[in-house]
Amino acid sequence: MNERVDMMKREMQDVLENNILRFWLDQMMDYEHGGFYGRMAHDGELHPEAEKGAILNARILWAFSAAFRVLKHPEYLEAATRAKDYIIEHFIDQEYGGVYWSVDCEGNPLDTKKQFYAIGFMIYGLTEYARATGDREALDYALDLYDCIEEHAFDREHNGYIEACTREWGEIADMRLSDLDANYPKSQNTHLHIIEPYTNLLRCLKEAQVQESCDYVSAIGSVLPVGISVPPQTISEVEGALRNLVDIFTEKILNKETNHLDLFFGMDWTRGAGHLESYGHDIECSWLLHEAALVLGDQQVLNKVEPIVQAVAQASAKGLRPDGSLIHEANLDTGYVDDDLHWWVQAENVVGWYNIWQHFGDEEALNRAEKCWHYIKKQLIDYEHGEWYWSRHANGLLNTKDDKAGFWKCPYHNSRMCLEIIER
Repeated sequence: MNERVDMMKREMQDVLENNILRFWLDQMMDYEHGGFYGRMAHDGELHPEAEKGAILNARILWAFSAAFRVLKHPEYLEAATRAKDYIIEHFIDQEYGGVYWSVDCEGNPLDTKKQFYAIGFMIYGLTEYARATGDREALDYALDLYDCIEEHAFDREHNGYIEACTREWGEIADMRLSDLDANYPKSQNTHLHIIEPYTNLLRCLKEAQVQESCDYVSAIGSVLPVGISVPPQTISEVEGALRNLVDIFTEKILNKETNHLDLFFGMDWTRGAGHLESYGHDIECSWLLHEAALVLGDQQVLNKVEPIVQAVAQASAKGLRPDGSLIHEANLDTGYVDDDLHWWVQAENVVGWYNIWQHFGDEEALNRAEKCWHYIKKQLIDYEHGEWYWSRHANGLLNTKDDKAGFWKCPYHNSRMCLEIIER
């Protein structure tokens, strides 16, 4: 193995186990009400009264499930099972289906809207748990949530997926993921985090399918430890939905003039909110879109996607800084540039460029991945208290406003970066 890559792998496994996951195991478990606490402020002050978000809990489930699948430590399985059980008991809407956006600190429904971004992440976490354990219950819940998205979010007239519904699956006026987003019925971000779980769902189903003959399929990863019987029709349906999502990204979301991804859209795919560029989402999409094509295993799809994967990654380089870090986003209409250096953007920057090097032999891409990893080690990892800081400002000062752990600050982007490099 390349010595530089081997060094990155060793360093990332150490950070994953001793900095990221150790933090969540030691500081964020809620032993009074179950599951995990909803928030820790930047200064380390725990807020046990904080609401618990669907995104946070789904990402915790994914992180510990993936860590157990790769590293086999029993405490990771215990944490993943804790997250899975809490989600099923408190987040799954047993009356209408789907998942609540948030619950209070005691686990009672708080914000009951159905945000399809959150449902996607629940599929992501549950399928990873099924991959790691062979658990049929997790896969069944994932398939139920897949059906919810296909039934209630899919736009049969214009294609694509809407953002949100009420608890009862009715129309909702405010579809935004957060106050930072524009209020449009479709977004690149939600589609990105539907293609991501659909890829993992298909991979899980394919692993279940090949388990009977104990085959190993390199494109999808290792086989499940326990056989799960899945009807071929289910696999075919999920595969069709994933193929369609690949087409949506290449034909609707990709700005073919710039190779950046447009961010917000009307129902008919008219671009909304102006000319925006999100460099973190560009580089993240480059490798997630490639992953979807690889899991589909169709050479024609790969032939179409791989030039786009490389072009989108190169477009994201517009946001690179000399120290290897990647800025957040820019509004080309107003000239405003958000040049904060977010933890999640740096993590995706590493994986995206590593993917370009791994599959296309681009040595400069490996240099970019390695350089950003050096930035992360020096500027974002909290070696004293655990986990990573939210961001640094462009002038180098630490962001002392945003959470260490919370609704959006989860062990997902950074743990996934580590696991991707370890597995690759």
